[in-house]
Amino acid sequence: MPHALSGADGENRSTAFCYIQANHDLDAVRAYLNRFRDQPKTLRAYTKELERFLLWAVALRGKALSNLKVDDCEVYKDFLKDPDPRFVGERFARHSPRWRPFAFSNSTAAVDGKSSLSATLSPESQRYTVRVLRTAFAWWVDVRYLAGNPWKAVHDPVVVKRERPMKIERALPANLWRKLRDELDVRSAEESGATAGAHWREFQAGVQWRAVRAAILLMGDSGLRREEDASARREALRPSSFGTTERPVWELTIVGKGQRERTVPVSAATLNALRAHWRDGAQDFDGAAEEDKQSGPLLSPVVIPWTDASRRQHRMGQGATGGKGQPVNEAAYTADGLNRLISRMVTELVETMYGLSLDERVRLGQSNAHAFRHTFGTQSVANEVPVDVVQKVLGHASLQMTTIYVQAEKQRVVEEVARYYAGVEARRTAS
Repeated sequence: MPHALSGADGENRSTAFCYIQANHDLDAVRAYLNRFRDQPKTLRAYTKELERFLLWAVALRGKALSNLKVDDCEVYKDFLKDPDPRFVGERFARHSPRWRPFAFSNSTAAVDGKSSLSATLSPESQRYTVRVLRTAFAWWVDVRYLAGNPWKAVHDPVVVKRERPMKIERALPANLWRKLRDELDVRSAEESGATAGAHWREFQAGVQWRAVRAAILLMGDSGLRREEDASARREALRPSSFGTTERPVWELTIVGKGQRERTVPVSAATLNALRAHWRDGAQDFDGAAEEDKQSGPLLSPVVIPWTDASRRQHRMGQGATGGKGQPVNEAAYTADGLNRLISRMVTELVETMYGLSLDERVRLGQSNAHAFRHTFGTQSVANEVPVDVVQKVLGHASLQMTTIYVQAEKQRVVEEVARYYAGVEARRTAS
């Protein structure tokens, strides 16, 4: 950056002894983000927010970060409602020259006969951004890099508290959930005979169906979030001491949202899916978790094409080797990579799966990775699993959040009975 925009001589720089080694604003930003090096999801989110703000300050406001005052922060708060078109573009990888700080939504609106693309953030996202920036500036004040925090005088954007904050309507109905599971079993079995010597696409298709089945069942039977799915490890999965010979139970310990550890039950169907997924990677699932031995992620790409783009999509482990399509032992799916794989395979199911009604195709097409976690919530409540048990499995901080699934089940009951009443009345009138 030009010296005048670097913050080396920023007006808001503290004159007291600074606790961090920062010669300019970018050093200070990196020092703050370094605090979250062991929290990849938080690091990714905070990096995005600070990068956007720094780019706006330098490129549009023409000021260094350490020169910004309250009125500048108020302008950025308004900017979030309608970002500058030059900051908006299609979704591209961060390293792409076509990347932009804001990605527009899929919907387009016509303005004066021309197509207009919108990247307007929701009020909740705007409030989140303001709070992230206020917290970062507060830390810079605490470590004596800045003299004051201009965001302290800026109010949070107004947000209407929604009655139902979670989009649990995306959860799959029981009948569609059964059909999906059956179809995943069929497609996984169809390709089970494929080997690395077969056609590359056929081999990769079979591997992906079995990986997707294992990932979806972990979410749909154990209520995992996609980040928890991606970070789950084999050594954390073990037979439960509360199981019996007739009814064995396995449990998985994960670190979830807010760095809270919890243990969830794992179904027999999920275990079988995981064993098949591990066989694709020529790994021994049942012999992997020896005492005091790190045995790797539960879900990992069995083969990764040897291209820079493919390698960037995954956390490459020590077991990765060279050559096209070489197997890897320690490379885990990223949460985003797993989400893209699930979305792609679900789209294929919507287009090619037999026995689905139009409504079921629409419902399945609208589902995403998180919808399977909601499916566990709604189906477990519908099958009379106690709400406090569902809360513990899902890792909700409060029981109130979990009761949303109870309300959803009540709504489904009322709708089904209302449909029954309408049918009875129609038949009575016709007769």
